[in-house]
Amino acid sequence: MFPGVALVTPLFQLFTNLNWIGTYHALIIPDISFVLPLSIYILVSFFREMPWELEESARIDGCTKSQAFRKIIMPLAAPGIFTTAILAFIAAWNEFLIASQLSNDVTQPVTVAIASFTGSQPHQEPYTAVMAAGTIVTIPLVVMVLLFQRQIVAGLTAEAVK
Repeated sequence: MFPGVALVTPLFQLFTNLNWIGTYHALIIPDISFVLPLSIYILVSFFREMPWELEESARIDGCTKSQAFRKIIMPLAAPGIFTTAILAFIAAWNEFLIASQLSNDVTQPVTVAIASFTGSQPHQEPYTAVMAAGTIVTIPLVVMVLLFQRQIVAGLTAEAVK
């Protein structure tokens, strides 16, 4: 739960010692470690409200633990899992600070690539190109949210009304 600015220097030092600067490992591991607490928080609160009596009744009806989990609990948990996955994807997609320090020209994500746009003159900012690229980069997120809108709403409002 540290701010990203406080973690840039230690991560840079760690990945320099491991010779990972400019590799995909240096981009993936911090994204996972930053998204993991949010994902755990959402999923723990979601699974805490799960009616575990359904699993017990499935076990009484002859299901094994894995069958009860796969056939009973997972379908009930799908909205929470979809919501968590989408929020984690958006958080990793929008990460800029650490990616700008740990990537190179080959491994830089799209957020860093957009920030490196230059104008035709030395002190000219390419506002139109940045806005166009930002709009194009946002399209996958919008499409994903529109495709999974029902699951997102179900996951966010699950157990809200009893």
